[in-house]
Amino acid sequence: MERTRARATVFLMLFLGNLGNALEVPLDLPQPPTITHQSPKDFIIDPRENIVIHCDAKGKPHPSFSWTRNGTHFDIDQDPKVTMRPHSGTLVVDISGEKVESYEGVYQCTARNEHGTAVSNNIVIRQSRSPLWSKERNEPIIVQEGVSLVLQCRPPAGLPPPIIFWMNINFQRLPQSSRVSQALNGDLYFSNVLKEDSRNDYICYARFPHTQTIQQKQPITVTVLNLDAINETVAALYNETDFLSDGSAEERRPTFLIPSGSSSSKMVLRGQVLELECIAEGLPTPEVSWSKVSGEFPAKRTSFLHFQKTLRIVDVSEADAGEYRCTARNRLASVHHTIRVTVKAAPYWISTPRNLVLAPRERGNLICRASGTPKPTITWAMNGIPIENSPKDPSRKVEGDTIIFEEVQTGSSAVYQCHASNEYGYLLSNAFVNVLSETPRVLTPANKVYQVIRNSRALLDCSSFGSPIPKITWFKDSRSSTLDGDPYVLHENGTLEIHVAQALNSGKYTCVARNSLGISENHVYLEVKEPTRILKQPEYMVVQRNRNVVFECKVKHDPSLIPTMTWVKDNGELPDDERFVVDSDSLTITDVTENDSGTYTCIMITTLDQDSASAELTVVEQPDPPTDLELTDQKPRSVQLTWIPGDEHNSPIHMFVIQYADSLHHHGHWHNLTVVPGFKTTAHLKLSPYVHYTFRVLALNAVGLSNPSLPSRVYKTNPSAPDENPSGVDGFGTEHDNLVISWKPMSGHQANGPGLQYKVMWRQKDVDKEWTSVTVANVSKFMVSGTPTFTPYEVQVQAINDYGIGPEPAVVTGHSGEDLPMQAPDNVQVLVLNSSLAEVHWEPVPPKTVRGRLKGYKVYYWRERSLHKHNPHHVEQQVLTFSGNKSHGILPGLQPYSLYLFNVRVFNGKGEGPASSNQQFETPEGVPGRPSFLRITNPNLDSLTLEWGPPYDRNGRLTGYTLKYQTVNISDVLGPVEELALPANETSVTLLNLKYSTRYKFYFNAKTGQGAGPVVTEEAATIMDEAMAARQVDIATQGWFIGLMCAIALLILVLLIICFIQRNKGGKYPVKEKEDAHTDPEFQPMKEDDCTFGEYSDTEDHKPLKGSRTPSNGTVHRDNSDDSLVDYGGDGGDGQFNEDGSFIGQYSGKSSARDTAGGHESSEAPSPVNTSAMNSFV
Repeated sequence: MERTRARATVFLMLFLGNLGNALEVPLDLPQPPTITHQSPKDFIIDPRENIVIHCDAKGKPHPSFSWTRNGTHFDIDQDPKVTMRPHSGTLVVDISGEKVESYEGVYQCTARNEHGTAVSNNIVIRQSRSPLWSKERNEPIIVQEGVSLVLQCRPPAGLPPPIIFWMNINFQRLPQSSRVSQALNGDLYFSNVLKEDSRNDYICYARFPHTQTIQQKQPITVTVLNLDAINETVAALYNETDFLSDGSAEERRPTFLIPSGSSSSKMVLRGQVLELECIAEGLPTPEVSWSKVSGEFPAKRTSFLHFQKTLRIVDVSEADAGEYRCTARNRLASVHHTIRVTVKAAPYWISTPRNLVLAPRERGNLICRASGTPKPTITWAMNGIPIENSPKDPSRKVEGDTIIFEEVQTGSSAVYQCHASNEYGYLLSNAFVNVLSETPRVLTPANKVYQVIRNSRALLDCSSFGSPIPKITWFKDSRSSTLDGDPYVLHENGTLEIHVAQALNSGKYTCVARNSLGISENHVYLEVKEPTRILKQPEYMVVQRNRNVVFECKVKHDPSLIPTMTWVKDNGELPDDERFVVDSDSLTITDVTENDSGTYTCIMITTLDQDSASAELTVVEQPDPPTDLELTDQKPRSVQLTWIPGDEHNSPIHMFVIQYADSLHHHGHWHNLTVVPGFKTTAHLKLSPYVHYTFRVLALNAVGLSNPSLPSRVYKTNPSAPDENPSGVDGFGTEHDNLVISWKPMSGHQANGPGLQYKVMWRQKDVDKEWTSVTVANVSKFMVSGTPTFTPYEVQVQAINDYGIGPEPAVVTGHSGEDLPMQAPDNVQVLVLNSSLAEVHWEPVPPKTVRGRLKGYKVYYWRERSLHKHNPHHVEQQVLTFSGNKSHGILPGLQPYSLYLFNVRVFNGKGEGPASSNQQFETPEGVPGRPSFLRITNPNLDSLTLEWGPPYDRNGRLTGYTLKYQTVNISDVLGPVEELALPANETSVTLLNLKYSTRYKFYFNAKTGQGAGPVVTEEAATIMDEAMAARQVDIATQGWFIGLMCAIALLILVLLIICFIQRNKGGKYPVKEKEDAHTDPEFQPMKEDDCTFGEYSDTEDHKPLKGSRTPSNGTVHRDNSDDSLVDYGGDGGDGQFNEDGSFIGQYSGKSSARDTAGGHESSEAPSPVNTSAMNSFV
């Protein structure tokens, strides 16, 4: 039977409110009245609108309503202006043409039916008032500069009180500060006045919020004069105006304008707002601070207003009582004022009486507890009548704040009122006692579905009613046991709570309500969903303007919940722009602009939860060029450059690059002059003489350089003598008898003036004392001829122009030209280290014979021939260079068993000297190289022939060969190694007694006296026996084999046709009938679903044979129901065919052999042909 589930989404935040609700009696049951809606106690009405006093109640039967006004019955039928809304006690007073004052007063509503009477609070109706400002003439105020001043507002008393603010005649709010501020009473206080306080339009405005009207006081004129001006005008003004001056404008200590004295007191009611105020005067303006003498301020409820002059604490509690100190301080002194705060409390509920539903002869309590300062008085009434005046009831007993009911009787239902009052207010609460006999009923909708997120709290509701009050129990699924204890919590109202819901908590839950009169139950369902989680959050992006940016937001959520992806920018909607493309898991912004910068948030919302992640986008670009270049502090060799940076476009400027152009020497070419940090906007530039400078500035940030600024004006420096000499001075020879002196030419702005020349000077070091010099221009080198070979010289180059000579130049040492070395190295020897390494020694040549700068020695060597008669003759000359004044060197990479020749030469910068006489040495034997070839010939059934050639590089006298070989099977597994030693003069060998049709791997290498050389490998196989090959091929031509294959193909075709017919019929295939009709054990019915064979046997297991699928490896996997040819083979299932193709074995049911093998997970179907022959066929 199908069931319908009413879907509902549970929001846990509603839970706690539901647990504490008052008892609800279904409206179809008899019950006393309950007030459901009433106007506030203090009801201020707008005189322009009708008066509506609310009073609504429920009950069974529906209650009737009546009113009292000022303690007496209010007969609405006698007043045509007053009507009561149908099915309600709400009064509507039509005030058109009437005075509203006549309807002011204290109203109370009464709702009654046959079971009791409920009453409302006393509702005080008052008309809002916004009286006009009394007419007055404000005399001009003249005040001395520096003294204090108070401008009084004194607004008319309104209901509710007006909001005060000061403005000028143009409706602009007057600026306020720590010097000028508005007090809580609306007056404007000046701690000291200044000349700029003079004006003729100080206007106090009062806004009455209920009527939304604004009234203004007459403007006040204030004139502030200094002492000299007062002395000139006091005579003329004294008789006509009020003159306010209490002293000179000298500095003075702080004093409080309000409050007065050193201490004061204030009372505040609990729950209201405490505002304490201290305004001080003095010069300079005092600063006000606050402290609590006996404790700390409540941090979350405290604020300071009006420039620290007002301390405000909201939702006052008894803990806020105590002494508060305000301190006014300027540089002359400080003054204190202490305010003692007491907290009183109008009555407030600790626990209100709750409705009681009692069965006959039950007991119960009504409890009414309230607190306040002073402690409130508790009184009780029944059906609106003081309980002491009500009919006596033996089942009722009043004990202070509690009424005790015992053995209640049918018909004793009533509404009880609890009053709590003290001098600051009162409270009233109705609670009924309803005596009923009622079987339980569950009020929660049936089959309700609760959906919660995993690891959150789950709350299953079981709202019920009954009298006596039903007991609630919960069951899950099978109802095997009640749900009580971890992880379940059963609340008093019947709600079942699971603190941390998991997937295993999903399912059907049953709540049962039971009392002495009956039982009721309800089913609900809990579905625990996976939480929504953002797996990949968007990342912070810094993107250049006009590029594209992609924010990724990959989310995982419960598949049964419908998600909604939303993107917001800076907590607002995305711009309506086609550049913003929202995909399922990303946000793409193309051609970004600076306006796209901001914080982007992806929000994934489901019906149960949501997750969000944010990332910031910063759009950057290269800075704008600097502007407004100015040259200041101009001096002959320096100038100060200033500029204004351009917009940095969200990427801080790292540095400024200052460039210059020289219109005198290189017009139109810009050069980098200096850089300054990005936080500076000035640079002190050092300049060169005789340059016409133009400057420009570029800004650099992480994106790149800005465009250059506009050029500055031209700044010209005067010419002067050179400040420096050419750099890069060098002396060297190009021939053995010359000296070339070179230098780097100076630029135009290095010349410092016109007529640039170079004075070139030289002398032989440690020989000449006097300098030889020549002056040249427009060149960068000078050659001195006739110098001795490779001789040190001292050279100088000095700059000269039309305004003088440069500083004393530095002395540089150079050498005249080199010549080839004269002598070959002597005493050349060699030491052979091994077959490939030798060490050569020589005696260095005398330094004088080098005739230049010694660069090193070169060893020329070559292999003359091999010492083996079979190796060819080689002459390959090689050179090794040994830098510096070396006397030996190593010759690597030599060929073993060879004759080498070599010689040694010295070389300098000019070239090589003569070679030493040729020397020779022999290298010893080494291991041989690989055999030149290895071939395998003449493969037979059990033999192979190997042929080889000797190594090309014998590296000595061959002593023989080593042959190793081993078998390799089809899985590349190697067999045991066989080894054979062969003489050096052999080039072939035949291996006998090998296995037929077997692959072999061979390893072959040569040997000398120094050891074995590298191995060469080959593989080959012996051939197969012809007779066996013939037998393997014959199977494919056997008639029985061809017939078997045809029979199998025909059987498959027949089965396919039967399957097709059965599916088209769409009818049933009664298994039992077929079994009765075909008792032949060979018969196997087909399954309806997949056209596979079922199995019938005489065993007690009558399950049909399951279909099976053969794996790709050819192994048939089966369970205990699988069938194969083995099942029909008897005794192990080794059924085989005769040579004529007939089957050997008997059909039978499942044998014990099969039962024994049933535990194996798979078996291999036996082949009806010889295995090896079948392999050959395949």
